[in-house]
Amino acid sequence: MNEEIKRKRIMVVDDESDLTLFYRMSLEYHGFEVETFNDPRDALSNFKTAYYDLIILDIKMPGMDGFELYTEIRKKDKKVKVCFLTASELYYKEFRMKEYSALDKSLFVRKPIGNEEMLKEIYRLIKT
Repeated sequence: MNEEIKRKRIMVVDDESDLTLFYRMSLEYHGFEVETFNDPRDALSNFKTAYYDLIILDIKMPGMDGFELYTEIRKKDKKVKVCFLTASELYYKEFRMKEYSALDKSLFVRKPIGNEEMLKEIYRLIKT
């Protein structure tokens, strides 16, 4: 394990409970502290400013999508690193053409994503 990232704190928000369980188990195995949420509103109400090293957000969720949650998190913490998970190219393109077009394309990760690929993305994002 890379000692630089040991004990980094990650929040994962995805409405699919099997995915959040997978992310939690995998990331904790690799030394990360992980909090997972299946409801974006719960994630927002439990968000701690200046606490997380990375937030991983699913884009398409009921009630509040990942971009809306991102906007609310940014109101509380302008420095936290965020990346977006998306399984839908159409949904990704639709939002990238609208108000979130300024977001760096490297912040978007396609799912499904394997364990090793996810770890590479997390290392890259945390180190930047």
